Amino acid sequence: MRFRSKIDRFFISVIFISLLLISIVYWIPLILIGRPTILNIIVVVSLYAFSAGIIIWTGFFQQYELCEDYLYIKGGPFRSRIFYGDLTRVRATRDISTGYRVLSSRDALEIYYRTGFWGSVKISPRDKELFLSELDKRCSHLFIQSSSQINSK
Repeated sequence: MRFRSKIDRFFISVIFISLLLISIVYWIPLILIGRPTILNIIVVVSLYAFSAGIIIWTGFFQQYELCEDYLYIKGGPFRSRIFYGDLTRVRATRDISTGYRVLSSRDALEIYYRTGFWGSVKISPRDKELFLSELDKRCSHLFIQSSSQINSK
């Protein structure tokens, strides 16, 4: 079963500002040098298209797939395969500034597992309740910390 990532206004703003900043970084020097050569223009356009493409691909094309034996996470060029036996717990989080994250919303889940470098991954499925119930079906030993438990701490 596949789940798309939830996208909130905060992330749209971050992506827009990032694109604006790389536009400035690439285009202002080209304008300031006066009469750029065709080679200069080709290099700048190519680098800008590549950079903007990576930002858009990573920001808007994220997907989480519950396969038979593992959770498959795709976000732009980043991929993770986490076997259900390695999962330990899941909790809701709004802390999206640290750790390994493949998300585009502050309304996120942090999934802890034993085999990862960071020990957890933060994701933001569009339908969290359905995602958690499907994950629970595939991984019955998983401790799912509810949002009411998180808000009381």
